[in-house]
Amino acid sequence: MSVDRAAVRAVLRSAQPPARRFAPAVLAGFGTAVSSVALLAASAWLITRAAERPELMYLSAVIVAVRAFALGRGVFRYLERVAGHDAALGRLAAVRAGLVRRLVPLAPDGLGRTGRGALLSNLVDDVDQLQDLPLRIVQPLAVAGLTALGAVAFTAVLSPVAALILLGCLVVGFVLAVGLGAAAGARAERAVAPLRSQLADALLDQLVALDVLTAYAATDAAARGVRAADEALRRATTRRAAAQGLTAGAVSLLAGVASLLILLACLPAGHTAGLGGPELAVLVLVPMAVFEVFGPVPLALSSWRQVRAAAQRIAQTVPQAIPTQLPQNEPEPTGAAPALGDGIVLRGVSAAWPHAADGDGDGDGDGRIVDVDLRIRPGERLLLTGPSGAGKTTLAHVLVRFLECTGTYRIGGVDVHGIAGDDLRRRIGLCEQTPYLFHESIRQNLLFAHEDATDDELWAVLDRVGLADWVHGRGGLDAGVGERGGLVSGGQAQRIALARALLAGFSVLILDEPTAGVDPATSDALLADLLAAVGPDQAVLLISHVEAPAGRIDRVLRMDAGRIVPT
Repeated sequence: MSVDRAAVRAVLRSAQPPARRFAPAVLAGFGTAVSSVALLAASAWLITRAAERPELMYLSAVIVAVRAFALGRGVFRYLERVAGHDAALGRLAAVRAGLVRRLVPLAPDGLGRTGRGALLSNLVDDVDQLQDLPLRIVQPLAVAGLTALGAVAFTAVLSPVAALILLGCLVVGFVLAVGLGAAAGARAERAVAPLRSQLADALLDQLVALDVLTAYAATDAAARGVRAADEALRRATTRRAAAQGLTAGAVSLLAGVASLLILLACLPAGHTAGLGGPELAVLVLVPMAVFEVFGPVPLALSSWRQVRAAAQRIAQTVPQAIPTQLPQNEPEPTGAAPALGDGIVLRGVSAAWPHAADGDGDGDGDGRIVDVDLRIRPGERLLLTGPSGAGKTTLAHVLVRFLECTGTYRIGGVDVHGIAGDDLRRRIGLCEQTPYLFHESIRQNLLFAHEDATDDELWAVLDRVGLADWVHGRGGLDAGVGERGGLVSGGQAQRIALARALLAGFSVLILDEPTAGVDPATSDALLADLLAAVGPDQAVLLISHVEAPAGRIDRVLRMDAGRIVPT
């Protein structure tokens, strides 16, 4: 899938701290580099000059300078790390928070194309990779560039020829780092992030579906998929490391070449150029110190390719613009639910899932509803039936404003486009086919809907949904439900979800296929209990393939091909 370059640049800009925050780190890094180069130059001059046995007074100033540069290198390195990491990690937190804010309008229906492992990788690994932009790319390149220019200027004072040789070797080193690194490891570096995501997806799928895989003796096949993903990631990582080592080795070799060329060029003309032994030693050894500072450049270029790949994946997961099938430009939430009034009215409502044209709906057919007319009155019980793919789940998501719609949709006589989605969902609740249960206790899963509820209120709502005895038998409200509700059955998960909805006090409750994961022999009893638990003043839209218990439903509607048809 092609990625908008402007979106990638926006992600990269968001990862780079502002200049006023990051400048101290660059300056401290430059101080570290200058101290290292100056320390070697001063030491070379001091040792060579001391061999000539001059008076101590001619050496004292340089002795002090050597000590100052040695101390300064450590001090500047400390300041560089503190300032750089403070700026980068502070920016990283802002990037991750911004990414979550951009994901919220897309959830849940705008993330259909993104696997859970890939999304987790985007939020953790790829965002973490972005911190390399300031720390391993911008700062090393800026420090290396400034130090190289300073070293060439200093060398030119002693010998213009040596300065030209040093400059030429630095240019060749940069070209070598760019060309050799791109040729040897660019493909592997770009592949690491996607392969890491594929491994996360494969591993997550195996762990989540372990019970099903075990039941069908498919654990070995799933494990082979994980091993294949891990092997592909290992090969890409190895190729990347080999390319980095090859490039770094070539640049280090070039440092020796620069020193040798300077020695060969300056040694014959040393006396005529006014160069003594100490000056010649400085000219020969300075390139080694400069190339030591220049050494991170190949790694910076390698990191750039990895960071850009991570930015592309983030931009691909979180588009710059919200898909038109999702609500956008909503009013700010007020924290108050809109009045239900005389109920909900839909006239000529049409909607589709994002990417429905590509066959990427929710699994409910093509994910569309067309010209739907519907009225839900306060306290009314409706049963919506129809074949798989008819658009029933799409309609449910339109009612809770997970999906945008055209036509007229009013609640209490007010158009929903003037109501924030969060406010609307205080009035209309949705219990989905597979309720999400947190890896917490039963108490915490219920308090999620009403954090101020007392234990007496929790027991009362559990009794309404027929779970009080079961919870007592499990040890009370502090009993766990397992990861994603793995320790409870499908029917019990539906009852917990309904208890949560009852605590939230929704005036309109949508039950989407509550018996989908329940044994057919107990589905009638579950439906009867769910409908009996709902208060008489609460409206219910029951979406189900099976018939509801007699006397529990006021009207039956049928949906086919995205339209409500006569029953």
